[in-house]
Amino acid sequence: MRKLLLLIRLTLTIGIVFFTTTAPAGAYVCGDANDSGGIDIDDVVFLISYIFSGGPAPDPNCCESDCPPTVTDYDGNVYQTVLIGDQCWMMENLKVTHYRNGDPIPHVTDGGTWSGLSSGAYCEYDNDPSHVPTYGRLYNWYAVDDSRGLAPEGWHVPSDDEWKQLEMYLGMSQAEADAYGWRGTDEGGKLKESGTTHWNPPNEGATNESGFSALPGGYRGSGGNFGSMGVYAYFWSFTELDSNYAWYRGLSYGLSQGDRVSYSKQYGFSVRCVRD
Repeated sequence: MRKLLLLIRLTLTIGIVFFTTTAPAGAYVCGDANDSGGIDIDDVVFLISYIFSGGPAPDPNCCESDCPPTVTDYDGNVYQTVLIGDQCWMMENLKVTHYRNGDPIPHVTDGGTWSGLSSGAYCEYDNDPSHVPTYGRLYNWYAVDDSRGLAPEGWHVPSDDEWKQLEMYLGMSQAEADAYGWRGTDEGGKLKESGTTHWNPPNEGATNESGFSALPGGYRGSGGNFGSMGVYAYFWSFTELDSNYAWYRGLSYGLSQGDRVSYSKQYGFSVRCVRD
């Protein structure tokens, strides 16, 4: 496995040096094998020497350890990952139906039951399982907070501060990241999947420069209603505001900014995980 990851790293570096003009976010940390501050043919030679001739080890080794190419949850779902700055993120929304210890997460389809919950639950958008392969599942915040663990081993649901770290890496100032509501300039666009295959037009400013590949999975309201698939992406943070509300991040088809708001813990939002 270690050699396979090194070969993946070599392939990435060759691609950056010979076939692309713009490296994806995080690639310079992975591709700069000789720690020179840039990526060039010397890094390709450095990696080839290490893999095949026992040369000095590349530094840093983020692609081997800090951000493995995939992660698998308790149910066996496999997620692609992406390194963005110093953070390793899932590139896909969570689909798991069990906590990390194997206990099932309650699957609640009835809107009235959903609206009265104060414990963890999940559902599919519109109670339609066909949405799961693309958009994942929706979880209330109580599932995020459950001590049995929603994320795979070695991963966690990001805190509000970890979302800020991502946003500031993409260009927000500290003051912008700390603000409430829609803020920043194009950081939301850097997180959104480009095009209109899944996002409604115009999908303003979507470049997916980060590789995060955010999709508009919509939400389930505190009353059990569904809405906004194709229009908005909502992601829980682990951080609560008070006993009733917790912070989330939102992205819109019509804006290139990012939204930071607190919502009722009874809402069902998508979940992305970040590596410990």
